[in-house]
Amino acid sequence: MSVIRSIVAGTGAYLPEKILTNAEMAKIVDTSDEWILERTGISQRHIAAEGETTSDLGFKASVAALQAAGLAADDLDLIVMATTTPDDTFPAAATHIQRRLGMTRGAAFDVQAVCSGFIYALNVADNFIKVGQAKNVLVVGAETMSRLLDWTDRTTCVLFGDGAGAVVLRAGEGQGTPADRGVLSSHLYSDGRLRDLLYVDGGPSTTQTTGHLRMAGKEVFKHAVTNISAAIMAALDANGLTADDVDWFVPHQANRRILEATAKKIGLRPESIVMTVGRHGNTSAASIPLALHEAVADGRVKRGDLVLLEAMGGGFTWGSSLIRW
Repeated sequence: MSVIRSIVAGTGAYLPEKILTNAEMAKIVDTSDEWILERTGISQRHIAAEGETTSDLGFKASVAALQAAGLAADDLDLIVMATTTPDDTFPAAATHIQRRLGMTRGAAFDVQAVCSGFIYALNVADNFIKVGQAKNVLVVGAETMSRLLDWTDRTTCVLFGDGAGAVVLRAGEGQGTPADRGVLSSHLYSDGRLRDLLYVDGGPSTTQTTGHLRMAGKEVFKHAVTNISAAIMAALDANGLTADDVDWFVPHQANRRILEATAKKIGLRPESIVMTVGRHGNTSAASIPLALHEAVADGRVKRGDLVLLEAMGGGFTWGSSLIRW
């Protein structure tokens, strides 16, 4: 039986020029390179320049993804952008990218699921393609998380960085089996009861300010490994696959210990983990497409490979996607 699949036609990424090392962090807050590395695996992060916006980062990643896909802006039917740090309360940051690309058709909108945002946006785009409402979709994950940080809180400010990644999905045909190229399935979850474990203490309708990121680290770690593992198993089970079938594991880059603990719990090979957290920090919705682009660009991910994506973020939100490259 022929089915419509969303095939990844190109990837792109962009990181701000400014790099903030752990040694430099130690001059800002009471911490050390050793303390950060031991607990998170992070050695540096990129920080957006003054005046450099989330859509600026997303635009540069989008241009690269379109070039890799061999498409022009007006070939796109839709832009779905995942971000929790938009340029403005409104309009959507996706529309800024649409304007700058010169895309004069279709639609553009944002998806907000914090660190799970790219998985959510990918699923939204995939569904538009599967029902025939779009043939070419740009999916962007971009963040300026540095703008939400309390730089006196060493438990959070050392973790996050800025950046953007993007993929272009195009409609293709498959036979409805796990051997098909494209997005095989995505699995989304949320639990609003856990809001107080990871949140920003401000917003337009509460404080009329941006607010700062707040996190109960130990509790987040515990839920992360449990929830992410369950989402991964849901994806594998839905497609009749096992951990042994996964060629590359591209997780949300939150914390090295979370990534390693999740891989171990599921039975994924340690060498299959694409890990960029050490150099990027946690870039929220941008972390998966950044890591994915790196693995594609350096030749690790090849045609026919099975790629597993997963993430968990504030809300709580979490999810997984399986893609046949």
